Amino acid sequence: MEPAFIETYRHDGEGYSPFFIRDHWQVAQLNYMREQGLTGIEKMDKHLLTDEVFVLLRGTAVLIAAEEDRRGFHFQCVLMKPGITYNIPVNVWHNIAMDEQAEVIIIEKSNTHMGDFIYKPLSDAEKLALNARIHGVQKGP
Repeated sequence: MEPAFIETYRHDGEGYSPFFIRDHWQVAQLNYMREQGLTGIEKMDKHLLTDEVFVLLRGTAVLIAAEEDRRGFHFQCVLMKPGITYNIPVNVWHNIAMDEQAEVIIIEKSNTHMGDFIYKPLSDAEKLALNARIHGVQKGP
């Protein structure tokens, strides 16, 4: 029997699972979970040590980036397309909104999920503004 040189990985459960971790980087899969729904995003997060790369496998997902000033968050949203690579640079507030069929691959520095993150809750006004932006991106021009 020939040795197996090709390894395969897949996450079939709900939520986030880093399943391929090597020296300084990891690959994870994020599947829909209620907290990541297309409505109801409650917080933003950022990483201080890594960029974060996203690739949509299937479903609908909106990648969210934000700048923060004294008035709060100002959002930029992109309706992800399957097979396109999206990068969120280090120190950029972000999140992702997904429908129930969505599956996203995430590439980042290893152990990011173990502590390289800061979360910030959204105010009620920011939640409304973000939901409007997500809805607008889904509708298109």
